[in-house]
Amino acid sequence: MIENRIKSLEDKLESFSIHLERSKILEYVEMMNNPRRLIFVNFIGGLARGFGMAIGFTILAALVIYIIQQLVNLPLIGRYIAELLNIIDSYR
Repeated sequence: MIENRIKSLEDKLESFSIHLERSKILEYVEMMNNPRRLIFVNFIGGLARGFGMAIGFTILAALVIYIIQQLVNLPLIGRYIAELLNIIDSYR
């Protein structure tokens, strides 16, 4: 009876140990204890996010400009866009 309980506890402890290793808690704690590494990792992450946003916005803006160029060729919408461009040019 006691041996079964000990075996069960050992199995649970082994499972818990494997789970902790997979979740990389040790590396997280080490990074939290090293402020320079934490700042460096966050800085690199911020650069990557900023670069991604810049590329994404550039692609989105190019797509919007392309769609507007295609819409200018339509008679109804093209007239309104041309009028809007004239208004913008008059303020320059």
